[in-house]
Amino acid sequence: MKKKKLIIAGLNCDYKNQFILRKVNGCVLLVLSFIICSVNLYAQDKNLIPLTRYPAKIKDTVSNAVRDTKTQRDLNDVFRAVFSKNYQAVKADSIGRDMIASFFPAVGYSLQTQAAATLTGNIVFRASPNSKISAITTSMGYTERRQFTIPIVSNIWTADNKWLFVGDSRFYVYPQSTYGLGSSSDTSARQRMSYKLFRFSEVALKRISGNFFLGAGYRLSDHWDIDYKKPENGAASSFEAYGATPRSLSSGISVNALYDSRDFSVNASSGFYGAIEYYNFMHMLGSNSNWQSIVIDLRKYFRFPEGSDNVIAFWSYDWLVLGGRPPYLDLPSTSWDAYSTTGRGYIQSRFRGAQMVYLESEYRFKITANGLLGGVIFLNGESFSAAPGTRLQTFQPGGGPGLRIKLNKASKTNLDIDYGFGSQGSRGLFLTVGEVF
Repeated sequence: MKKKKLIIAGLNCDYKNQFILRKVNGCVLLVLSFIICSVNLYAQDKNLIPLTRYPAKIKDTVSNAVRDTKTQRDLNDVFRAVFSKNYQAVKADSIGRDMIASFFPAVGYSLQTQAAATLTGNIVFRASPNSKISAITTSMGYTERRQFTIPIVSNIWTADNKWLFVGDSRFYVYPQSTYGLGSSSDTSARQRMSYKLFRFSEVALKRISGNFFLGAGYRLSDHWDIDYKKPENGAASSFEAYGATPRSLSSGISVNALYDSRDFSVNASSGFYGAIEYYNFMHMLGSNSNWQSIVIDLRKYFRFPEGSDNVIAFWSYDWLVLGGRPPYLDLPSTSWDAYSTTGRGYIQSRFRGAQMVYLESEYRFKITANGLLGGVIFLNGESFSAAPGTRLQTFQPGGGPGLRIKLNKASKTNLDIDYGFGSQGSRGLFLTVGEVF
């Protein structure tokens, strides 16, 4: 009988842990997460990337194309060459139907959390040899700002990718600042808040044809023990003006469509990604109010110049309230998208409003021929309205340069180190595993 494979990792790093990797203001995470950690790494879409061993032929989560990695180098090659006397390429088994579990602690520092510590566990597997990698990730974190978080995120693919089940459940005890409504708000209007959050979301998508999926889901968002202080500049509180309550609850159903023709999901160089999510929150399902919203997520990738390894990528993310009046904390907001990546250059929740229009472009280029180092230049802009029924306000720009360090040459997974600039003196360092979009 074939033995089950089980990996228990002492130290590791979760792909995009909001409480470690987002808006980092120092190099603590870089040192601890990528020199000490040595077992598993998870890419942008929560797929396991084995760092310590490479398969000769590895199937991508989107494409079954085989990568030529003989002339390429990554961070694992560098570490092995430095610390191993007899360094040579190591073969590895790809992920199969047997579950692989890993648990690990990590520490870091960010603008949003200050010092933070997390304990994370992951289970990954394939439903069939031709299926994309399924992953269930859970982590518990505690920060210097007394933020306590437990998210459970899952992407489950059935045999031959006929169905995709996407889950996102979270429990937060979360002190955080807000800056009022609209994109014309000033940093002097910062208002300290704290609340507890429970979110449950589950979506089932069925493949209709090729890269096209349709599905439906349910979402619950419950904020309670909401506490707040007056704005620091003494102005009127936008939270009170909007409708301050000690608790808010949104409960509704969604209709979802997905098209994904990217060559690689972690680091696309060509193809198109489009997702539309329509939400209807209703009294009859327990929601405080009836309201509707839509999220339109579009991404396009080109090799530029054509035939090179350099890529220019475009991203449009529109998050719009179509009707009704959502609770204040459920309004669209900076870096509260599914992957917490909008608005490089600004702290999370910097802008908030009923309508969010977001655009970003990024140019990705090689620095070294072996692919170990690369660079990016990014430019983004976001505009928010204030309360429902109001117009979009000032278009707030962001942008900056970034460095890419290859973590896994087989999967094309990079460590992203970006320095973003925004308006009103906003700036900061942002670390991400896997491309931002």
